[in-house]
Amino acid sequence: MTVSGAELAADAASGSSESALPHWTEAPTGQVPIVVAGEPSEDPWAGVPGPAWREGEADWVAHEEQFDASMLAGAPRETGTRPWEFIDEPAPASEEQILDEAPRPEPEPEPTPVARTRRAARGDLLAGRAVRQTPGRSVSLATATGLGLAVIAVAAFLTGPLAVLVLVLIVMVGAAGEALAGFRRAGAHPATILALVAVAVVDIAVYNKGLPAVAAITVLLVILGFIWYFSAFRLLDVLDGLGATIFVYAWVGILGSYAAALVAPRYSPDRHGIAILFGALVMTVANDTGALFVGRWIGRRPLSKALSPHKTIEGLIGGTVITLVAALVVSRMHPWSMSLALEAGVAVAIVAPLGDLFESMIKRTLGVKDLGRILPGHGGLLDRIDSLLFVLPTVFYLVHAVHPV
Repeated sequence: MTVSGAELAADAASGSSESALPHWTEAPTGQVPIVVAGEPSEDPWAGVPGPAWREGEADWVAHEEQFDASMLAGAPRETGTRPWEFIDEPAPASEEQILDEAPRPEPEPEPTPVARTRRAARGDLLAGRAVRQTPGRSVSLATATGLGLAVIAVAAFLTGPLAVLVLVLIVMVGAAGEALAGFRRAGAHPATILALVAVAVVDIAVYNKGLPAVAAITVLLVILGFIWYFSAFRLLDVLDGLGATIFVYAWVGILGSYAAALVAPRYSPDRHGIAILFGALVMTVANDTGALFVGRWIGRRPLSKALSPHKTIEGLIGGTVITLVAALVVSRMHPWSMSLALEAGVAVAIVAPLGDLFESMIKRTLGVKDLGRILPGHGGLLDRIDSLLFVLPTVFYLVHAVHPV
């Protein structure tokens, strides 16, 4: 016998002693309520659909016709709540809780020496000054040093190509050593010995075999540089180390090797290259000197305040004028002609300041005022030949490709 839920409710309301449910001590009958069995009945609850299990989104979609949307009438749409979900509004947090729960920034890792130096250099770039300052230079001391260098250079040029090659080797290797020392002070680990040997070898090879030797020496430097750092006794920053090594070699070694190319018998069998190199040196010195004195005299507008605030546009114009005057003087030497000298003068007036600014950019990056102090009143060797490094390949190609002599 099946008893409906309505009959049970009526019996309970009338207080009838008869109960359709067996006593808890009796054996189970196996009967089920009519609301689950679904048998037809005139029970008022019979129109209510049976329970449906809804676990996921698909269950609610499948039984959408059985769901009364009015149940969500009071729920905000943006919360996306469902009938079985509840939202507890948290109590407003106090100011102390907000400060305690605020995300704290992760501590930055300890910067490497290179990063610290570069960060300091960037800060000083904004301040318009270098990290390490040197005392003011004496004009009289700088003049005396310049005259001494001029005497040595003239003596080498009068002696012949081999003497010039020896002078080039000394200057380029010394300048490369200053640059490598600057990188080491900044925390990098260049392969100093390997780079110095490469700079010396590339000058000798270009003098004997010509410019094609540069490619072979560069390949050897890269391979030997890998072996150098691969066999290091401790792990080093290869990008800083090998990068600095190849950079100095390319900047000082390759660009400086054009001085050896100008006087090499391969390119100058009649020894005219000595006069070409000497003329390029004269015009470069004239450009630097003119820019220095004119800039100090009437210079007002900086050429590049971030890189070198003491170089001015007025100094650039003055250096150009003095360079062209020097070109007129150089044109009196054989095999220089008036047209070649003026063309070279214009080219020097353009590239020499670029070479100077390039070294200033490197020094600012490394955070130093001068890369060396071997020359009293002038700084280091690299400070004296920075402009010449850009002039040498320019004059070489001007003479041998554009305007052959």
